[in-house]
Amino acid sequence: MDIGFIGLGEMGSAMAGNALKAGHTVRVWNRSAGRTKALAEQGASIVDTPEQAFSGEAVFSMLADDAALRAVLIDGGLLKQAPKGLVHVNMATISAAFSAELTALHAQHGVAYVAAPVLGRPDVAAAGKLNILAAGASDAIDRVQPVFDAIGQKTWRVGDTPQHANVLKLAANFMLASAIETFGEAAALVSGHGIDAHAFLDIITSTLFPGPVYQGYGTMIAERRYEPALFKARLGLKDVRLAMAAADAVDTPLPVASLLRDNLIDAVAHGGGDKDFAVLGEVAARRAGR
Repeated sequence: MDIGFIGLGEMGSAMAGNALKAGHTVRVWNRSAGRTKALAEQGASIVDTPEQAFSGEAVFSMLADDAALRAVLIDGGLLKQAPKGLVHVNMATISAAFSAELTALHAQHGVAYVAAPVLGRPDVAAAGKLNILAAGASDAIDRVQPVFDAIGQKTWRVGDTPQHANVLKLAANFMLASAIETFGEAAALVSGHGIDAHAFLDIITSTLFPGPVYQGYGTMIAERRYEPALFKARLGLKDVRLAMAAADAVDTPLPVASLLRDNLIDAVAHGGGDKDFAVLGEVAARRAGR
């Protein structure tokens, strides 16, 4: 496919790189031009403006948040200039409300819109093993499926309403944050009784809670090692806030989310915003005097 890619952070760069490896033609743009060099060496075409990336058969975006996407896509007039019939795939974690707004705006300008947030951190993205939550018109998803196959291990088609994919991603990240918080508190409990957190981690991941979440984040908490960050705490805070906003919209209480928000604010206030999401374990330890 002939595609554009906008937003080349760690996730975006990994996905664009895998699209190149699969033989797709990729034009890339990033607000910080330095991020494009490695992809140019892999065969990507570097463009000077997002308008140049917003062409071909489809364009994929992986910008940081609602504000960044709004600045490029709407405030910059990008949608108004987009070729009719283009498919725009937004892979970022954004608010459900903004996703609904984008759906209407794309329809107004004759551009197909697919929301496709992903499950997985940068190492998973680099391996091409992401799980993709895709929602939008089925024919639009069909058109970009070859690229999805290059960057992910499975595409979960979750309906024709784009914002549903974003709600599912926010719900998943809320559960992820809850698991990290729970292990951090439990680790503080056992260490207070002189029990090694690694021993506790081994028992838990071998019995009640096997799987990558406790194994990965639990290991970081047991080692009190929060750098390098594969997913920064300040991004986790953003996602928890978005989950709470989505819950507010349908009168759904999320009391655990309120706790997570406050603990992540605590982490940021103590200089941990750019540390890994697992730094929630440090908040629990600090509150326990350790």
